[in-house]
Amino acid sequence: MYYTEEDIASAIEAGIFTEETASAFRDHVAKDKKRQTPVDGERFRLVTGFNDIFVAIACLLVLVSVGWIGAAAAPWIGAIAVSAAAWSLAEFFVRQRRMALPAIVLSLAFIGSIPLGWALLAEGIRNASLVATSASASFAAWLHWRRFRVPITIAAGTGTVLAWVIALLIMRYPEAKNWLIALTFMAGLTVFALALRWDATDVARLTWRSDVAFWLHLLAAPLLVHPLFTSLGVLSRQTTSIGQVIAVMTLYMGLALIALCIDRRALMVSALAYVLYAFSTLLKQHGVVSLNLAVAAFVIGSALLLLSALWHDSRRHVLKLLPLAVRKRFPPLR
Repeated sequence: MYYTEEDIASAIEAGIFTEETASAFRDHVAKDKKRQTPVDGERFRLVTGFNDIFVAIACLLVLVSVGWIGAAAAPWIGAIAVSAAAWSLAEFFVRQRRMALPAIVLSLAFIGSIPLGWALLAEGIRNASLVATSASASFAAWLHWRRFRVPITIAAGTGTVLAWVIALLIMRYPEAKNWLIALTFMAGLTVFALALRWDATDVARLTWRSDVAFWLHLLAAPLLVHPLFTSLGVLSRQTTSIGQVIAVMTLYMGLALIALCIDRRALMVSALAYVLYAFSTLLKQHGVVSLNLAVAAFVIGSALLLLSALWHDSRRHVLKLLPLAVRKRFPPLR
């Protein structure tokens, strides 16, 4: 049996609990969860039950049909209809029912349909201003966050703001297109710092603030990883030297150390494709042609499984190397 805040509030109104008793009960439950929950398990709310999946599928069907019907009149009307439907559905399934997966679906549908409607209203995405489109997406994310407080909205809004800033910079200085990789990396550092800031507000990872940080880390990872591995020339050549593979593996190990410190695995997951490609290309050059990808996947997958099994012990050894002041900012060991 699970008790919600609404149940506790109802018990207070009925005189069963006093405010002091309810507060003590909340403190007790929070402490008990802190003892039972592994703080370095990187948990986040995605599905609270199969009903989440059921409702999310139903929401997608409604949004697609509404957009289809609206587009019969005009494409931009279909996009606006989707945004209106996503907001209306969120009023019940997100604001009242607090369902995790439908909240993510409806949040992204609303934030994505607003700039799409703007672009279609401007007679095609190519003719629409990228600055205005990304700015409208940022405004949609801000509105949705103010109303529903869905954790993924912060990451979506941050991404649109960065797109708006980069588009504005390129529009003002056209030569900035040549620095797109560097700008992407700077954007990744910005999001990563923001994610760490959210992590610092919930070191024990027991509240929705940890979910916000999770999605921010998920956004920051590809923005950081792609420029780093691009600078090594991993994808720009048909052949891979042993030196390149060593550089790729060294960089991946560095990302793994950072992941162990902050107890977030997004960086490692984002970099995995580059490591697989470099390793399989090297094997192919040395005669392992038909099974190069399979062998690379087996070796790297086995290493990752071993790291997962020894994750807590590995974190313990890595954190011991850090100053105490820095260590306190990261999730404690279980």
